[in-house]
Amino acid sequence: MLRSFQVLKLALVTLLTGIIVSTSLGLSPLAHAHRFHAGITDISMNPNTGSTEIVHTFMAHDVEALLENLYQRQFDLSDPEDILVFRKYFEKQFSMNDAAGVLPLKWVGLKVDPNSVIVFQELEQRALPEQVSIRQAVLTDFLLDQVNTLNITKNGTTQTHTFTRSKREQQLP
Repeated sequence: MLRSFQVLKLALVTLLTGIIVSTSLGLSPLAHAHRFHAGITDISMNPNTGSTEIVHTFMAHDVEALLENLYQRQFDLSDPEDILVFRKYFEKQFSMNDAAGVLPLKWVGLKVDPNSVIVFQELEQRALPEQVSIRQAVLTDFLLDQVNTLNITKNGTTQTHTFTRSKREQQLP
C-alpha cells in the first residue's frame, strides 16, 4: 500500500515537472494537465498537538477549472471571498463520520502555488476514531477520471485507500 502511494506521488511529480518544462519552453501546459487527474490526502496524528492532521493536495489547474466551470468567472485563491467559495465546495465534498455523526473538522487554511492547491484541516485534540466513514469526493463531480488517494498513518503504518467518482465514500476499520 505504501508502494502505491510512492508510485502516485512520483507520477504527480513527473506530471508537474512536465508542465513546468513545457511552460518554460513556451508550450501549452494544458496538453499535459489532462493526462490524468489525481489528488492525495494524508491523515496522521500529530503527537505534539494531540490533533489529527489532514493535508490534501490537488493540481492547481484542476481546481481552477472546477471553480471557473461552477461559477463562470476567474478565481483568485489568495482572495478571502474566493477562498470562502472554495472552502464551501470542499467541505461538502470531504467529510468524516463516526458512530456519533459528522466529525468536526477545522479548516486550518490553504497554500496555493502555480502547480498545486494544498488544503490543511485538523480534528482538534482528537485521534482519528477506529471506525470512520470517509467521503473524499473532491473534483470527482467535475472530472470523470479523478482519482483521490487517501493515506492514513497510524503507529508508523500507512493504509492507502482510493476514491473515485463511483467510490466516493468508504467505511474504514
